Amino acid sequence: MNLCYPASVKNYGPRTVGLFFPDVPEAATVAKTVTAAIDQAPDALVVALSAYVDDGRPIPAPSRAKRGQAMVCVPPMAALKLAIHDAMVQQCMTQAALGERLGIDGRQVRRILDLDHESKFSQIEAALAALGLRAAVSIEKSGSPVAA
Repeated sequence: MNLCYPASVKNYGPRTVGLFFPDVPEAATVAKTVTAAIDQAPDALVVALSAYVDDGRPIPAPSRAKRGQAMVCVPPMAALKLAIHDAMVQQCMTQAALGERLGIDGRQVRRILDLDHESKFSQIEAALAALGLRAAVSIEKSGSPVAA
């Protein structure tokens, strides 16, 4: 499951730029520069996609970027949690049923699905396994190095 979404930039004036996601219309951010908007964009995606989790809706699949669109990725832990949610939706599995498979109660499943909660990776792995999934890591070069 790749959760890197194309983002469109709209200039509103000399120091106001908007960033919008065609695949996730609820996500948007505004900043003074394109760089600042792109830096804020993962948070905008997390906030918007958390509403999908709250509503029990499937996570929208990212489309291919068009010319001039930036690609913005959901942070890794949030992407794992969204994969769990999406698998639950596809399998018509309730939080209680997942909790039963994991031997935990519903509150713990809610925390696993909460994009703001810092879950342990072992919990995420167990939830993925209970849904017939596993996590794989891919490391890529970023657009530019960050000075320490």
